[in-house]
Amino acid sequence: MWKATVPTRPLTGLTVLVVEDSQFASEAVRLLCLKSGARIRRADCLRSAKRHLQTYRPGVVIVDLGLPDGSGAELIADIVSMMPRVPVVLGLSGDCDGQATAMRAGADGFLAKPIESLAVFQQSILAAMPVEARMIGLRALPDEVVFPDASALRDDLAHVAEVLSAAQDTGMIDYIAKFLAGVARSSHDTMLEDAATGLAEDHRAGRALATDLARISGLVQDRLAKAG
Repeated sequence: MWKATVPTRPLTGLTVLVVEDSQFASEAVRLLCLKSGARIRRADCLRSAKRHLQTYRPGVVIVDLGLPDGSGAELIADIVSMMPRVPVVLGLSGDCDGQATAMRAGADGFLAKPIESLAVFQQSILAAMPVEARMIGLRALPDEVVFPDASALRDDLAHVAEVLSAAQDTGMIDYIAKFLAGVARSSHDTMLEDAATGLAEDHRAGRALATDLARISGLVQDRLAKAG
């Protein structure tokens, strides 16, 4: 049984699987794990996550709710039904209703994007651990935040640009909107987040999307150009 024993790196020896298609968000989790003493593995879709889980059992699984090939909430429900059970399963999202969705699926806790605070990350995992695995006594909470490398953000923006250029119909609109909103929120890009939110709202309402897509494409290309 794993047990937290190192106050400054309370997740030492723990393996964390993050199921997240955003390079930027994944890099934030990687840095948080590194500073906490945990090992990290990454899956960028449902299919990849299921392959990981067939070969090993991590101590923690963090699942983004919006994945390119299906619902993260469904994956959470599948994971919590496995035997032996994964000790900690956390949902991850930037959506305002993400926490409720993750908890209904059976998650032990939730992380909201942007994922930056080392203290929040550690406490979210430790609080969901079985009582016997938690550290005894008081522990000073770190005030550190992480800043993922800009190259990860460029990769995400390039991915959005590629999906936009290849899209033949509106079938990918929900994915584009959710993915881009999460990236924008994680990078504190309010203008891009508003554009992604507007796209999602217009799609749900059945309104024309051409203006939204043109605006988003322009914003993405502008940020890619500035990033070199």
